[in-house]
Amino acid sequence: MIGIDTNILVRYLTGDDAIQSVKASEIIESRLTREAPGFISVVAMAELAWVLERAYGFTDHEVAAAIERILQAGVLVVENAYEVFTAMIALRDGYGSFADTLIGCLGTRAGCSRTLTFDRKASRIPGFELA
Repeated sequence: MIGIDTNILVRYLTGDDAIQSVKASEIIESRLTREAPGFISVVAMAELAWVLERAYGFTDHEVAAAIERILQAGVLVVENAYEVFTAMIALRDGYGSFADTLIGCLGTRAGCSRTLTFDRKASRIPGFELA
């Protein structure tokens, strides 16, 4: 298994750099295999969502589609894939931000009864509570 950094994913998904995008595509489409997959941490997934939204102006639906594309790639292993999937669905369906939902899902997985927040928008996500 080989770790994959956020910038590789960004280049792969956006094709914004003539040299690095080609390299990123070659890595994901040719070098990685089911037997020797790429590993993507939850930190890289949260950073990916943030970069696509803030730096590239992706809508929530576009960010969700990009995350779904990563989750469906047979040569990529996403850490805590179930929680990443749940956060992607929440983002796509307008229930909350990807990062907030991911924080809540990971807390639930760790055994938390709820996640306290000062963020009113995040408090609408199931499992969150205003502090």
